[in-house]
Amino acid sequence: MTETPVTAGAPLKGAKPPRALMMTFIIFLAPMMLSNILQSLSGTINSVFLGHMIGVKALAAATQFFPIMFFMMAFVIGLGAGASVLIGQAHGKGDRERVLAIAGASLALALTFGVVVAIAGGLLAGPLMAGLQTPPDIIADATLYAQIMMFSMPLFFLFLLATSILRGVGDAVTPLWTLALSAGVSLLITPLLITGAIGLPPLGVASAAIASAISLLVAMAWLAWRLLRMKHALAPTPDLLARVKLDPKVLKLVLRLGVPTGIQMVIIAVAEIALLWMVNDHGSNATAAYGAINQILAYVQFPAMSIGITASILGAQAIGAGRQHQLWAITKTALILNAIITGGGVLLVYLLSGRIVTMFIADPSVVAMTQRLLHIVLWSVVMFGFAVVFSSMMRSSGTVLAPTFIGIFAILAVEVPTAWFLSRAIGIDGIWWAYPAAFCAMFIMQGSFYGLVWRRKTIRALV
Repeated sequence: MTETPVTAGAPLKGAKPPRALMMTFIIFLAPMMLSNILQSLSGTINSVFLGHMIGVKALAAATQFFPIMFFMMAFVIGLGAGASVLIGQAHGKGDRERVLAIAGASLALALTFGVVVAIAGGLLAGPLMAGLQTPPDIIADATLYAQIMMFSMPLFFLFLLATSILRGVGDAVTPLWTLALSAGVSLLITPLLITGAIGLPPLGVASAAIASAISLLVAMAWLAWRLLRMKHALAPTPDLLARVKLDPKVLKLVLRLGVPTGIQMVIIAVAEIALLWMVNDHGSNATAAYGAINQILAYVQFPAMSIGITASILGAQAIGAGRQHQLWAITKTALILNAIITGGGVLLVYLLSGRIVTMFIADPSVVAMTQRLLHIVLWSVVMFGFAVVFSSMMRSSGTVLAPTFIGIFAILAVEVPTAWFLSRAIGIDGIWWAYPAAFCAMFIMQGSFYGLVWRRKTIRALV
């Protein structure tokens, strides 16, 4: 690990021209953005089928699992973030052995955690749903849905981590095709299971969870075949499989970067559980609205998150290759693209919000409430995107504690208290005003730390 005399904001000679950097960014971003959208598409399709083919209560039952799933995903998202930064730096240096060691250890940890979650989560699904104050009319379906989803977590965690580490070596196209296959299989199977068209009895709300598990299995099998056929750097060859073990030395560095991100994700998940608990107080219609809004917001947020991930990976590769002088240019490019792409998505959803909401919900009164709440929060996703760019760039160099602390502070000190007090002052609308409050606070704090502290630091390669 050597120190370089270059700071994150130093505009040295040799940087890519702005137009060339923008093109590099877009080439990597486009499949990344489509991948993240497709990752949510399967869930969205299932929600549409449940809401229209069974009813609002089925959608509400599946919605109960969203924050629980996010909570369980938090560790793997953090692990993937740490692994992709280290793999990006190792790949930038051309160190193949280090790439394989990081990938193998990370995959082993994700699989181990997935098995633990499947066993414990499957047994505790009922108490979890009861603890969330799930409305009595949907608790049985919510518990069944949660149990099936939890049993599929080992596959899902491997799926998440595999796509993260592939991006670390600059491959954003293979994850795109894998996610497209997963979404396509889910689209095909879910309505067949709901209606019993394949010789089985109609499976109700369980249909969406079973279809999700089948789609993951098909997608992972195809991914392994494709990587082997391509002779990909991360193909499941004997070289990589021999490194799929819990290597303490490698995991120590991965977890040093990944745990703070995972903790932040856990805090976000806990906050979502708290907000869902408040929403549930308003009945199953409000719960269905919550689920529909989260599905819609995911599509607006994914471009912002994709831009942040792209910036982090390009930044990590630049650091590994000794091109720290490109970091500020990468940041500016990401901020510009967030304003254009995320801002454009927000505007489009505002214009089409009525039609979009009716894709999920048929009841006119619930549609009207959902549309009103969506309008409250939608604009602030642009602020969220700016905050993600700043935090992602800092994480690409291994600076994780400050961005994590800022994110946690915005959630615990702004979002949850705002939701609590405003929900009692103005009703359910107050819960949704908490999101803009948190996103704006996050943007101001992340941007300030980036500009006043991080840009003046000397950047060190971690591998």
